[in-house]
Amino acid sequence: MKQAQQGFTLIELVMVIVILGILAAVALPRFVDLKTDAALSAVQGTAGALSSASAINYSVCSARGTGGTNCIRLNAATAGDVLVTGGALTGGLPATITITTDATCAAQPAGTAVLITLSNSASTPASTAQATVLCTG
Repeated sequence: MKQAQQGFTLIELVMVIVILGILAAVALPRFVDLKTDAALSAVQGTAGALSSASAINYSVCSARGTGGTNCIRLNAATAGDVLVTGGALTGGLPATITITTDATCAAQPAGTAVLITLSNSASTPASTAQATVLCTG
């Protein structure tokens, strides 16, 4: 009479462990670096929001004049700071994101594009992104 197989052999178990080890070694580095990717995405998203808020502000100022309602006049040396403190971004900048290089709109005509550099200190090294701000004159 034949006996029925009752379990896995030692070789089968070792092979499964080896395959799982290889998969873990390949997949683990991809998941470990998520914090850096998240910090970079956060600063890029904030830069995009600041650029979009600037474009909306410029169109409002163009339509209503620089003294009009809801126009944040960007004609000073710190365009990004004025835009953020003026309420263009609801809630301001996230806690870990700062303006590292602000642009100047002083003596710039309306519609001039200037670059602002944002930095996210949540990653090492800090993630940076640039936002384009339109001066209102």
